Amino acid sequence: MKEEDLYKLRFPIGVFIKPKTITEKHISSWIIAIENLPKSIESLTNNLNTNALNYKYRPDGWTIKQVVHHCADSHINSLVRFKLTLTEKQPIIRPYFEDRFAKLTDYSEPIDASLLILKGVHNKLSVLLRNLNREELDLKFTHPEHSKNFSLKETIGMYAWHSNHHLEHIKQALKFKDKFG
Repeated sequence: MKEEDLYKLRFPIGVFIKPKTITEKHISSWIIAIENLPKSIESLTNNLNTNALNYKYRPDGWTIKQVVHHCADSHINSLVRFKLTLTEKQPIIRPYFEDRFAKLTDYSEPIDASLLILKGVHNKLSVLLRNLNREELDLKFTHPEHSKNFSLKETIGMYAWHSNHHLEHIKQALKFKDKFG
């Protein structure tokens, strides 16, 4: 498979591109995407058997099951990052090794617990995000892995992108079925 084809499978909706100016309309649509993730994942996975949950979205990619577990872990971290930024002065957040998380035993378990986590985390996150004022949206955290500061309004966009990115991975895996092992 060509490198270009692998890239399209890895990033089916492209990479997140921060708008030059983040408007209230951006933020509102991003929050809606974040709010809808648990229901969207549940509707895509509701009737899948064990075999289908092990479909991969690309060669050497994660299974649907791993994607769902990853979203739960990632968005737990997201909620904590937002809360740290709202309660501390420009905190340095802690990155984690998502590829190593995906190899842990809980990623081979059924997705029920991760779906429950996503529902709860996204409920809390949505309430938090919908009530941020302009000053809070401009608050920043430092991500040591990128040596960069990120505002909360930019981070809302990144997590909306992350939600849609992994939804597309699940759809892709269902489309290709057993093609990628």
